[in-house]
Amino acid sequence: MSAQGRPMTHQLAQNLSQIDALTLVCGHYEGVDERFIEECVDIEVSVGDFVMTGGEIPAMAVIDAVARLVPGVLGDSESTARESFSDQIGGILEGPVYTRPAEFRGRRVPEVLLNGNRHEVERYRKRIAAERTMARRPDLMQGWGPDPR
Repeated sequence: MSAQGRPMTHQLAQNLSQIDALTLVCGHYEGVDERFIEECVDIEVSVGDFVMTGGEIPAMAVIDAVARLVPGVLGDSESTARESFSDQIGGILEGPVYTRPAEFRGRRVPEVLLNGNRHEVERYRKRIAAERTMARRPDLMQGWGPDPR
């Protein structure tokens, strides 16, 4: 774990989930001796553009991101297929999630999600995901396709 490492991404998590065994090295305060890194470390990973007092919390984030992509860890293998950054939705952000009840504190679930028309639901989800990504992470839209609006 290193603030100077390769940024942790969904793609990196997918790649690491294919490896049989991983050893994460966590420095504390000033990091890990450079000689050890040069001799024993295959990749340095960063969880963001900031410095922490130790690598333990970033390591936990990497473990969680990687483990959930290992087959059998989550109950349903499709659970990760349609979420933020996944290939199936084009690497953009997932749209909003709604649960029951259909109305909560005067706010309703969008009607299109309740009407049972799966084609309309899919179209809505794609449009909302693209709009959310444009508003929050426009960098993810590069090469995504035509403006969905």
